[in-house]
Amino acid sequence: MLHAEALRGEPGYDEQGYFTDDKKDGLWVRFSLQGDKIAEENYRWGAKDGKARYYTRTGGLMREESWRAVDPTKTMDTVEVFDINDPTKVIDRVVVKLEGQTMKHGVWNYYETEWGGIIKTERYFLDRLQTGLEADSDLQPIGITDTKAKSDTVTKKTVQKPQAVLDYEKKNAGKKKIKVRDGRTGY
Repeated sequence: MLHAEALRGEPGYDEQGYFTDDKKDGLWVRFSLQGDKIAEENYRWGAKDGKARYYTRTGGLMREESWRAVDPTKTMDTVEVFDINDPTKVIDRVVVKLEGQTMKHGVWNYYETEWGGIIKTERYFLDRLQTGLEADSDLQPIGITDTKAKSDTVTKKTVQKPQAVLDYEKKNAGKKKIKVRDGRTGY
């Protein structure tokens, strides 16, 4: 059991769990000094690995995170890529360079603390936030039976500029470009 007193405005806490080779291993539960459970974290090799759940002082689920620990003795790792249609089938193995000790990997859910509904979901793949089309294209397998070329299926989108922008561009066409301050420092 570990004990941390309140320090610099941060509340104190008690933690309980097991050590393996002087590193946290397995499930660790954190309690406030008043005895309320405020966190459940899984560890491997002394770093977060698997699901971590954080609770409010009243016991409501506040956030759920997913972590992947890195074996500190290895610099490279192999990640299995699963088939989307059959999650039990491994379609490829990818070798990746390991940086750091633990990575955000999986689904992170943020909950509305009063009613318990999910207010935000983030997906991470090896410490990289997946957004929009990037999340779909990075994780989907490439179909072998597709006969269409990618250029056949992609259509070029044109964005219509507002009339005020068109008028400004017409008025200032051929004039010397003016350097605009954009907040950057350096050259």
